[in-house]
Order: sequence, then structure tokens, then C-alpha cells
Amino acid sequence: MTRVKRGVAANKRRKGVLKLAKGYMWGRKSKYHLAKDATMHALSSAFHDRRKKKGHIRTEWEISINAASRERGITYSKLIFALKKADIQLDRKTLSNIAINSPHIFDKIIEIAK
Repeated sequence: MTRVKRGVAANKRRKGVLKLAKGYMWGRKSKYHLAKDATMHALSSAFHDRRKKKGHIRTEWEISINAASRERGITYSKLIFALKKADIQLDRKTLSNIAINSPHIFDKIIEIAK
């Protein structure tokens, strides 16, 4: 059986990991094993937080709708219930944009929902 020398592949792999670890502190930027652990942790957190970001954005929409609706004398939950009851199918993103950018239209939506 022939001998397999893996020097090039291993060096390429190590270089890639250290490149990803650029900017880390202490040995995590220069020592392969520490850099590997740090980058795996960072990439894992990045993956999870990209999913969490969607929920945070939805929460911001709900906060802006709640603020705009409370100025007009109705709470967020009552507004959403009234919209469902009146069969107005606007999602939270659209409602938030309307509440921020064109309040007069938001007033009409609330009047229709009541």
C-alpha cells in the first residue's frame, strides 16, 4: 500500500481555520486547537442568532403597532382581535409600516376594525 502524505491538505485546513479566527484575542487567533473551538462556537452562535433575528424583528413590528394603536385609544391585542373579526388580512409588517409612514391610513384601518 502506498504512503499518503497529508501535509498540504492539513496545512490548508489549518490556514482556513486561522483565517476565520482573525481578530480573536489571545491564543484563539494563532493556536489551531483554540482557534478551531472558538470558530466552531462563533459559527454556531451566528447560525442560531440568524434565526432569532426574525423573532426580534417581529417583536419590533408589534411594539410599533402597539404604540401607534395606544395613541388612538386601543390596545394591541384588542386591535389584532378586531382586525381578525373584521376580516382585514394585513400582516404585522405591513401594519407597522402603515402606522409609521402613513398614520392617516392607520386611523382609517382602526375605524374599520372597530
